[in-house]
Amino acid sequence: MMRMMSAVPEADVVITNPTHYAVALKYESGMSSAPVVIAKGQDYIALKIREKAQENNIQIVEDPPLAQALFSVCELGDEIPEEFYQAVADILSKIYRETGKVPAAG
Repeated sequence: MMRMMSAVPEADVVITNPTHYAVALKYESGMSSAPVVIAKGQDYIALKIREKAQENNIQIVEDPPLAQALFSVCELGDEIPEEFYQAVADILSKIYRETGKVPAAG
C-alpha cells in the first residue's frame, strides 16, 4: 500500500465514485498506448488516495460508473481497457486544457 500511495503524486487524474472508489491514472506519451492504473482502492484506501491527490494538486474527477468499472477490471500497473479510452481521453484532455499540462513523455 505504501508503494501505491507514493505513486499517487505522479498521477494525471484520480477518478472517484465520490466516497467508495478511487482510481489514479497516469499517461506517459510514448511509453504506453493508454493510461495506466497506478493506484486504486475502495472505502478507507480510496479516501487516502483522494487525500494524497489533494495534497499534491492532482485533479480529482467524480465519475461513479467509470471509477467502479476501472476498479473492477483493472489491476495496478494495467493499461486501461480499450472500451474506456474515450471516457478517459475526454477527462484527460479537459485537465490538460485547464492546467496547461501536457502528458509526460517517456
